[in-house]
This record gives sequence, C-alpha cells and structure tokens, in this order.
Amino acid sequence: MAGITNVAFRRLCAEQGAGIYTCEMVMTRALLERNPKTTRMIAFGPGERPRSLQLYGVDPVTVRKAVEMIVDEDLADHIDMNFGCSVPKVTRKGGGSAIPYKRNLFGQIVRSAVEAAGDIPVTVKMRKGIDDELLTFVDAGRVAQDAGAAWVALHARTAAQRYSGTADWDAITELKRALDIPVLGNGDIWEATDALRMVEETGCDGVVVGRGCLGRPWLFADLAAAFAGSSHRVMPSLGEVAAIMRRHAALLVDWYSSAGAPVEEGKSLRPEKRRKISAEEHGVTDFRKHVAWYLKGFSVGGELRRSLAMSSSLDELAELLSHLDADQPFPAEVLGRPRGRTNSPAKVQLPEGWLDDPDDGTVPTEADVEHSGG
Repeated sequence: MAGITNVAFRRLCAEQGAGIYTCEMVMTRALLERNPKTTRMIAFGPGERPRSLQLYGVDPVTVRKAVEMIVDEDLADHIDMNFGCSVPKVTRKGGGSAIPYKRNLFGQIVRSAVEAAGDIPVTVKMRKGIDDELLTFVDAGRVAQDAGAAWVALHARTAAQRYSGTADWDAITELKRALDIPVLGNGDIWEATDALRMVEETGCDGVVVGRGCLGRPWLFADLAAAFAGSSHRVMPSLGEVAAIMRRHAALLVDWYSSAGAPVEEGKSLRPEKRRKISAEEHGVTDFRKHVAWYLKGFSVGGELRRSLAMSSSLDELAELLSHLDADQPFPAEVLGRPRGRTNSPAKVQLPEGWLDDPDDGTVPTEADVEHSGG
C-alpha cells in the first residue's frame, strides 16, 4: 500500500470505522538518516491513535537503532515489521519476503525490534514462503513468537504468487493452530462477509485489509458493523462516492500543505525546465490514482473519467464531479471482485547461494532499497 496509506487516507478510513491504520512502510536506515521523504511519511494526524508505524529492515543492528529512535522520540504506539515484499529489486538482495527463509537472521531482526521497543507492541507481517516448495510461514511464525512478537499477520500467498490467484486460507488455519499468540489473516478480504468467513473458517483473531479498501474507505464501516453482529452494509450512490472523493482530495491537499516541503515537477536536469507546484496541485495530482478505484463499476463516460484523472485543482475536480449521475446506485456486480494491482506468478529473484543455508545469519548486502510494500 505504498503511496496510499498516508495521513489523508488513514484519516478518511478512520472516519468510516474502527481499526488500526498503519502508515506507509519505511526503511529503518532511511529513518535513522532522517531522510526528508521518510520523515514526512511517518507523520501522523492530530489526535491519530494508535500511531501505527510499519518498518522494513534487514540488519538487526540498524533495526534496533531505528526502534530505539522511535521510542526515544515517541514516534509511534505500534510497530509492524513487514516481511511481505516480493518486488524483485528487494528479494534479489535478500530483503522482504526472502528474509523468513533465513530463520536466524529473521529471528535476530524481530528480537532486536522487540527488545528496543520496550512496552510498544511489535508485530510481524509475512507471506507463506518463497514459493510452494519453500514454505516458511509456520517456522517463521514460531520464530517471531519466540522473539516476542505481539501477533503475526499472514498474507496467505507466496512471494512467487505476488498478487495472483487466490489466497490460501488453509495456511492461516495451520498457522493459528501452531502459535499461541494471535494470528491475523490477510488476503482476498474484498467485503465484510469475506472477513467473517475468514475468521469462521480459519479461527484467526482478526483480519488485515490491503487492496480491498482501494476506492472504498467505507469498507471499514462494513467491517465494524459485521464484527458487531449487524447486517448493515454501506452501498453509496455515485453522488455519495463523489462527496467522499472530494473529501479525500481535500485531505491530501491539507496534508501536503502541512508538510511544507517544496516539490518540483519533472525529471529534467535543467533547472529552467522545472517548476514548483503548489500543495493543492500536488495533493490533487496524488489523488488521480484513486479515481479509477472509486468509479469501478459505475457508468461514467470515458472522457469524464480521463478528465477526472488529469485534474490539478480542487475546484476543477469538484466541477468535473458535478457532472456525475448522483442518483446512480452502487454497482452490486463489483462486490467481491478484486481491486488494485493484479499480476502473474513469477520466479522469485534471490541472491546467488541464498537457499544454500537457511541458518546463515549474514546480513544481505545492500538490501535496504526503496520499494513498495507487500
């Protein structure tokens, strides 16, 4: 959910229903170096609680120092360690979803975070394993439990699956039976009924939602109602969706305004080819990627969709949204359908000799790189 779960989107989701909303994943090394982009990414909104910070790290020493910094500066109330990334540029250096295979290194990383965190709970998110022949989730879950993790969340796909196919909920059942600490399930939660079914079928203690909330922040209202025993579900009209879209864009503009960081548009090396853009333009431009998710299944003309996805001011966005058919009902046919990225299975790229010794605790070289979360 890199590029998605910023302050604005978390606030929008929190307005819909209860839950823990984690920030975008940040690298421990970048946090220690006080990288300006990373510093903005770990910002939380006024009154936002709990402040959930998701970390990625491959060196136990760096992880420990980063968590000590979080504690000393009171930066978060919850730390989630992400070991789910399957992006090739990460796994080929031994990072992300490749790490749990190296059980000693994995254990050192989790233990370092837990010891440095003190009273702050540290949790772990991971995948089933590298591929169907190299499943690590049960052993990794036990290692995380022994290292002091407060809970383990399992995205029930392998790294090789990426976001293809369906999640293997049986793996969540197996992990729940193997551990004493809470187990959360992740994968294919598109509706509140999916969450109820996952809990019933697997016995898991809760669910983690990723792509299912893209363009549907009201999913959390449905989840809260479902777990409270209510059958009420939010089915907004297109006019109501348009109001949420305006709210989302406005929150993004507010966030960029409060960040106060100058932004340059364009990749040209020539200064005269660059221009500064305002917080409003930056916020609305950032919002563009959400347009297709919000309008999924609705009958909206192609030209209007394209214009919405190219808007650059709040007034322009509002004017374009006014042309939508406000009375159009929510398209029931998209319920239960996947949202966000989908891709094909692929061989996981790993460092040479990575699979030779799962007990090797050597820190992989140059594994702290920019990447998207898993």
